Amino acid sequence: MQHNCAGPVLIVEDDPNTANLIQTYLERDGFQTIKAADGESALRLARLHKPGFVVLDIMLPRLDGWEVCRQLRTFSDVPVLMLTAREEEIDRITGLSLGADDYVVKPFSPRELVARVKAILRRARPMPPAGSEVLTCNDLVVEPEKHRVRLGERPVNLTGSEYKLLCALMRAPGRVFSRSELLSHFYQDGETVVDRVIDVHIGNLRQKIEKDPARPKFILTVRGFGYTFSEGEEQ
Repeated sequence: MQHNCAGPVLIVEDDPNTANLIQTYLERDGFQTIKAADGESALRLARLHKPGFVVLDIMLPRLDGWEVCRQLRTFSDVPVLMLTAREEEIDRITGLSLGADDYVVKPFSPRELVARVKAILRRARPMPPAGSEVLTCNDLVVEPEKHRVRLGERPVNLTGSEYKLLCALMRAPGRVFSRSELLSHFYQDGETVVDRVIDVHIGNLRQKIEKDPARPKFILTVRGFGYTFSEGEEQ
């Protein structure tokens, strides 16, 4: 079975039984896999093999999953699914704020994990271009045909979720989107997702495209409702 995965799935899990279980179910579904049992090995393998997806446990020896995710985002926009043994919202939000795409709480069904991997890969797939449109606002430019974003002459590296969110907002400048409307762009598989996920993605986007993320000019907050993309030219 073929998947929209540009490389092997890197499984980062220090418990061998859990790692082997994840590997078995992913490979049954046609994925290629490689494994790392600690954070340092995970980063080394990520640089060497350029995986198409990462399944990343939080509790790891040497470097924990949060630090691995933070360092991974300095050189790769590979989709990341984090595994957490705790259900506290702060753990989920922390992972997402560091650049993870989604999370699964232990204990989990291996079939559910494979379904999440597929769902994230679908969300990360480049959006089909609407004709030959180029989305622009001042020096922010999005070229959907090339799946490329730049700020002036500087390329901007976005995750798949961040890219889709930015395109949705830029295609309707001035329209106010509720958080639930924005969530519907990414989570269409019956998944239960907290609204804070959108806030985290917006925060990550602002860090990458705004000159001053604390005083954004592109993505504006509409208090009590959601977000809108600026119609103005002032920067």
